[in-house]
Amino acid sequence: MSPIQEGGCLCGAVRYRAKNAPMRTSVCHCRNCQRRTGSAFGIGAYFNESDVELSGALRTYEQRSDESGRWLKMQFCPSCGSTVSWTLELYPGLRALAGGTFDDPDWLRIERHIWLRSRQKWSVCPQGVETFEKGSTQPPARN
Repeated sequence: MSPIQEGGCLCGAVRYRAKNAPMRTSVCHCRNCQRRTGSAFGIGAYFNESDVELSGALRTYEQRSDESGRWLKMQFCPSCGSTVSWTLELYPGLRALAGGTFDDPDWLRIERHIWLRSRQKWSVCPQGVETFEKGSTQPPARN
């Protein structure tokens, strides 16, 4: 039986269901994720887009990376402003779900930390995870 993870925004107007395991889980320390989350980093679980069902009204904000020029499309709840999901030009066919939006985030196993060159100096990566000073352009292995 495939695992099903559920979650949604802060106010509950946007919900999602994700089936199967994510292709990748990452912590991103880039300045864009710091600004997007209002925190030191962003956490993303990347699923095949066909494995994610979203419900509720979403707004989209598109941004281009200062370094790569590639787009990132963030989707958020127009009521409470929570970023719930995003897609990246770099990974067509994948959809990220924001780690903090899962109803039970304890199942997440972070595999990599990226953009460490802009991490907060007090932030320490755990041993045993992949680390990258910049982004990791290697696509996740597909199930």
